[in-house]
Amino acid sequence: MTAPVCAALSIGALLIGLVVGSALSRRRRSDHRKRPPGPTVSELLGRIVAASRTGVVVLNDFGDVVIHNPRAEELGVVKANQVDARARKAAEVVRETDELLEVDLSPLESRGRRSPEAVLGEVRPLGDGFTVVEVDDQSEAVRLEATRRDFVANVSHELKTPVGAMALLAEAVLDAADDPAEVRRFTTKVLHEANRLGRLVTELIALSRLQGAERLPEMHAVEVDAVVQEALGRARLAMDSTGIDIATDADSGLLVDGDRTLLVTALSNLLDNALAYSPPGSPVSVSRQEVDGFVEIAVTDRGIGIAEDEQQRVFERFYRVDKARSRATGGTGLGLAIVKHVAANHGGEVTLWSKPGLGSTFTLRIPAHCAAARETAPSKVDGAVPTTAGHHLGGAE
Repeated sequence: MTAPVCAALSIGALLIGLVVGSALSRRRRSDHRKRPPGPTVSELLGRIVAASRTGVVVLNDFGDVVIHNPRAEELGVVKANQVDARARKAAEVVRETDELLEVDLSPLESRGRRSPEAVLGEVRPLGDGFTVVEVDDQSEAVRLEATRRDFVANVSHELKTPVGAMALLAEAVLDAADDPAEVRRFTTKVLHEANRLGRLVTELIALSRLQGAERLPEMHAVEVDAVVQEALGRARLAMDSTGIDIATDADSGLLVDGDRTLLVTALSNLLDNALAYSPPGSPVSVSRQEVDGFVEIAVTDRGIGIAEDEQQRVFERFYRVDKARSRATGGTGLGLAIVKHVAANHGGEVTLWSKPGLGSTFTLRIPAHCAAARETAPSKVDGAVPTTAGHHLGGAE
C-alpha cells in the first residue's frame, strides 16, 4: 500500500472517530439534560408519603401491605407490617365496588390519654387491585363536639330550672292575689330566681368571651393589693351571711400585667367558692407572694375538701362537687371555669391543693410586672375589708 493511500486511510479513520466521538458527546449531553440531578419523581412521592401527617397504607389485591408511612403505625393501623382487620375488610369491599368507603379504625381499647381515641379512615381504589387507606386522628374534634353537646345540654338545663321556677311562682302569686303575705313570699322567691338567672347569663357571656384562652390585647400594670381589697369588698355580703371572716396578709406592693376587672372577678369567684363550701365560722384566708416571676394569690379554706379524682373536674363548666350545697347557695357552676380562663388569658394558671375533710387552697398564678414599675407604692382602695383579727393564714381559729 502506497504512502498516499495510507495517509488517506488514516485521515478517514480520524474523521470517523471525530464524528462518532462528537455524536456520543452530544448524546451524553442530551441524556444529561433529560435527567437533571436530584431525586426522581417516584422518590419525591415516597418522601411525601413518609412525611404525611395522616397515615397512608397501600394494599395489593391480596390485602397485603405494599407501602406505609410511620404515621400509620403511630395510629395503630399497621402493626408488624400487617394492616388492621377492619381496614383489610374495607379494602375488599372497595375492590369489588370501586367506590370510596369510610371506616372507623379507632382503638378498641383505650390505653391512656396519649393514645388516639378516634381514628377515622378512607379507603379508595387505585386500580389493578390496589387500594389506599388514609387515616387521621380525629380525637380532638370528637372531644370538642362532645364538649359542645354537653355544654348545650347543661346550659339548657340550667336555664330551664330558674325559668320554670319563675313560671310556677308567678302562677302562685296570681292564685294568692288576695293574700298580701303570700304574695310577698312568692314575689321574694321570684326575685331570687330572677337574680340567679341573671347571674347565670352574665357568667355565660363572660365565659364565652374568655373561652379562646388567648392573651389579652391590652395589658396594664395592676396593683395586686387593690385587686385583693376589691374582691374582699364584693365578698362582704357572703361573709356576713355565713359568719365567716376572711383573713389577709400584709400589703405586698406587687404588680401584675393584666385586666383589673377580670382579675377581681377571678379572685371574687375563688372567695365565693371558699365561703360556699366552708362550715359557718371556719377560717378563710388570702395570701400573696411572688415566686419565680409569678405573683401567686392563694385562697385557703378549711371546708369539705375535694377528692383527688375530682380536682381537675372542678374547673369544668357546670361541674359541682356538692350539687345540693351549690343549689342552696345559688351557685351557677361556672365560677371556677371563669377563673381558669382568666388565668390562661393572662398567661398564667390556677392550681389546686385539697384534702377531703381538711380544706382546699386555690392559687391564682399571674406573671409579675417588671421590677422597675414597683418603685411607686400602691395606692389605698376605698371600701376595703380590713384584716380580721384572731385569724392566721392557713390555720384554724
